[in-house]
Amino acid sequence: MPFTKFTNLDFDQIKTSIKDYIRANSDFTDFDFEGSNFSVLIDTLAYNTYITAFNSNMIVNESFLDSATVRENVVSLARNIGYVPKSRTAAQATVSFDFTTSGNTPTITLQAGLVCVGSSNDTSYVFSIPESITTVTSQSFDANGNIISSTASYNDIVVYQGTYLTKSFTVDGSLDQRFLLENSFIDTSTIKVYVKGAADTGLGREYRKVDNILNITDVSETYLIQETTDERYELLFGDGVFGKKLENDAVITVSYIVTDGVEGNGPALFNFAGSAVSSTNQISLPSTTPTITTITAASNGGNIESIDSIKYFAPRLYSSQYRAVTARDYESVIQQIYPNTESVSVVGGEELDPPEFGTVFITIKPKNGEFVSDFDKQSILSNLKGYTLAGINQKILDLKLLYVELDSFVYYDQSKVTTVSELKTSIINGLLTYGSSTDINKFGGRFKYSKLINVIDNIDDAITSNITRIRIRRNLKALTNQFAQYELCYGNRFHINPEGKNIKSTGFTIQGQTDTVYLTDIPNKNSDGSLDGSGKGVLAIVKGDNELSQGQLIVASAGIVDYDHGEVIISTVNITSTQRSNNIIEIQAFPESNDVIGLKDLYLSFAVGDSSINMVKDTITSGEQISGVGYKVTSSYANGALVRG
Repeated sequence: MPFTKFTNLDFDQIKTSIKDYIRANSDFTDFDFEGSNFSVLIDTLAYNTYITAFNSNMIVNESFLDSATVRENVVSLARNIGYVPKSRTAAQATVSFDFTTSGNTPTITLQAGLVCVGSSNDTSYVFSIPESITTVTSQSFDANGNIISSTASYNDIVVYQGTYLTKSFTVDGSLDQRFLLENSFIDTSTIKVYVKGAADTGLGREYRKVDNILNITDVSETYLIQETTDERYELLFGDGVFGKKLENDAVITVSYIVTDGVEGNGPALFNFAGSAVSSTNQISLPSTTPTITTITAASNGGNIESIDSIKYFAPRLYSSQYRAVTARDYESVIQQIYPNTESVSVVGGEELDPPEFGTVFITIKPKNGEFVSDFDKQSILSNLKGYTLAGINQKILDLKLLYVELDSFVYYDQSKVTTVSELKTSIINGLLTYGSSTDINKFGGRFKYSKLINVIDNIDDAITSNITRIRIRRNLKALTNQFAQYELCYGNRFHINPEGKNIKSTGFTIQGQTDTVYLTDIPNKNSDGSLDGSGKGVLAIVKGDNELSQGQLIVASAGIVDYDHGEVIISTVNITSTQRSNNIIEIQAFPESNDVIGLKDLYLSFAVGDSSINMVKDTITSGEQISGVGYKVTSSYANGALVRG
């Protein structure tokens, strides 16, 4: 009897194995004739075996975190190592308004729930608060000294996008009782839990959420939360050993916000829709509808954690054992305490120049937006204290973006193009898709030039070739009308053009000059005009315009350019205004390599919108120029313009 392989999963392979077995162990002769009844039975047996093998293989795959594909299975496996996937995150906005009512009302309480309605892209979104806010009022008097109105000022209150809901449970003491929140789309950070026992009043005692059972005693009033089927959540309470055990007939009141997640980002104009009660618990009606002033627009809304993210962070959080020691530990822990995190950079102070021992520098890229608010920074640092070593300080730095831009000339065959604009749109869409890959748009990201040019070439058969130049950019936030020094690190070596013009900027004005000026560079040279090999140059301030290849020198030595380390240092200067809004000066450079990396705390971003896509008709491929005489190919080097266009 020949050796039989039992690992075949393909239908044809299984069928062949069955035939080989019959051939070696039977007197049947018509099994190999496809038109026979025996052959039909073999097909049926092979098909049944194939389905069974496939299901068995899938069951085994779903038993391991790295190969599971069904969300419930991934969540369950992550739960085994103590990881709780992040829920949806409600977009937050900060608003202020005055609530005025007639008569004498010492306090006015803005009730939990709906506060205002905002709109974005012709869609309305409700915004709520998870807890009531009580404010002491100020009174207005008439000529006789009688109180005619009371005004409560609600300043800088945070409203959450979504609907405020409440659910109650009664503890029956059974072992199989579960406390399930039936709603999907819950922002778990807004959950409030109160337990009312026989001796409690009101809603009872507030229980706090914990992530693990460390430091929990038998009287700790805590609860845990876990994701169940269909992206719903279950509350878990203590058993009298780890956490306080619930008494029979206790009433559990759970409030939370159900949100639209990332879709709730954007609204900046709001209309009041809330309700309030007076100090006597009577409904208070405003004299006029409160006018809402927006402090910050709605942002930081996020979707539920993806399967890929769970697979990535669950084992890393487990390996950190709820401590922050290594950079990888910090990355996992911060993802837990600040769910809006897209990417994290952690740099030890010993890696800096000069070194700053005993300090960890953290840079966070939120999922939506570019900056972490001061409130969130303080919250993150406060929560980190429970994970970090004593004597180690943490600092959260503002995000530093390194933009990669293209100056691309795409050659196309006219005979294969419907419209050039449609082809250009396809190219832009293809670049956006490449920009969303895991290689780019993250700390430590890498822009790979060879992949990029292949992406462009393969977008459409009409594209014959492309000549693409790479430039990198950082934005300088100027401190206007004051003397200041600036330093920008690009983390990538600069190309050295002996004639300069590698550093280009958008326009700005300085003290003593009314004309618009720009930054440019002049490499250090020997007396014979050759580069001196120092890898450095001088920053100069010139005036001119985009059409000029030369400008008038205004400041001969305005700073230093370190080509080898990719740094721009601007000496003391008083910048009075900038061409770009928000006091921004865009400073670009041409890298030595077309492959660009996001070093340390630099977040790499592929700026497709700021790139230049130029469509060039390939007259040789189309047959318009057979010999190619007079055909000019675009230069692979940067142009000689003085300033950033």
